[in-house]
Amino acid sequence: MTIRVVLADDQPLVRSGLRVLMADHPDLKVVGEACTGAEAVQLVQDVSPDIVVMDIRMPGMDGIEATRLIMAGPATTRVLILTTFDEDDYVYGALRAGASGFMVKDMALDDILAAVRVVAAGDALIAPGVTRRLIADFVGRPEAVPERTPRPIEGITEREREVLTLVGRGRSNTEIAEDLFISVATAKSHVSRLLTKLGARDRVQLVITAYETGLVTLPR
Repeated sequence: MTIRVVLADDQPLVRSGLRVLMADHPDLKVVGEACTGAEAVQLVQDVSPDIVVMDIRMPGMDGIEATRLIMAGPATTRVLILTTFDEDDYVYGALRAGASGFMVKDMALDDILAAVRVVAAGDALIAPGVTRRLIADFVGRPEAVPERTPRPIEGITEREREVLTLVGRGRSNTEIAEDLFISVATAKSHVSRLLTKLGARDRVQLVITAYETGLVTLPR
């Protein structure tokens, strides 16, 4: 399957570098480029890419607002934030807007390409420098998850409940497999079923669900 990519960055050199890099990989195809958030939103409407690799700081509409508009629309496009800035507020803003990944530009090129594939496949990915505690802090913020009484989850098995708890604690599929003494493939299948049963867009939403339902609590 070819992953159709839109590159949104106000720096032509960055877009050119990513385009050349992706041209060497037959599973990745750049179908459009944007230098502003507004152009990125329009491109998504025009060409329906699988993923937008989105910068944050751009003239006019920034990448976070563009992400919010894209995720609010009918397209199934996913957004991977790729930015020079990894400040907490940018991460929170990106996650609130609906981004499925957050990477920084100083990462290895192979890691950036891997992130594009991971997000396009329906998973979520946060740069290693953005810690699990940051996600926990995000879902604990009042503006991210309204304060409420933990609600029960219906329609999932006890094993899926265990998997959801571990996802909420930031465990990878490999770590879930080790914790529950199951194969990585089985762990991945459980996560996929949870996404379907809970109507979650990606792993980030599963994390939020785990906190909302009280399966995982914030450290005090």
